[in-house]
Amino acid sequence: MRRNRGVPYAATLRGGDMDASGLITGWQRFDRIEQSLCLRVNRGCHYPLVKLVFTVVSRLGDGGFWYLLMLMLAVNGAGTALVAGQMAVTGAVGTALYKLLKRRFVRERPYIAHAGIELGSAPLDRYSFPSGHTLHAVCFTILATAHVPELVPILLPFTMLVGASRVVLGLHYPTDVMAGGLIGALLASASLSVWPA
Repeated sequence: MRRNRGVPYAATLRGGDMDASGLITGWQRFDRIEQSLCLRVNRGCHYPLVKLVFTVVSRLGDGGFWYLLMLMLAVNGAGTALVAGQMAVTGAVGTALYKLLKRRFVRERPYIAHAGIELGSAPLDRYSFPSGHTLHAVCFTILATAHVPELVPILLPFTMLVGASRVVLGLHYPTDVMAGGLIGALLASASLSVWPA
């Protein structure tokens, strides 16, 4: 079901000395710019091959790719088995965190909020901010490559494609993807500070 755009989610935040109407106006201006960018990027869904590639990447980013990687690391030996355990624990924390944030910010996905944006692939949940796919892709890539640098040529391009796929398919705004990536990087850094490579 499509909804008319209401007050953007950022306008529900409280605190600071900023004038509320100025904050809302500024955010609405930014929202229009981001919507325009989403519309342009989402045109990729008009090309069947582009849509197929990004749909496959996005579906792999649902978890299958990462579960397979963890399984391969787990059976490869004691050293890499510990990496798989670190990824699993940190990933669970990431899942809890992004679900909490989505419930707090309740930002509608682009294809719901804007009639011109085509849905390229079914979402796993309702809300948009932050991108859980990007959070996990960045987090897992940092953790895995910190321990096994040889994985960089595989994981880095895949992670970039996962982030891009979320915008191309109309599932996320660029800021959702950036926030997810930042949170994923912070989680990975925190995990490595406790459990170094």
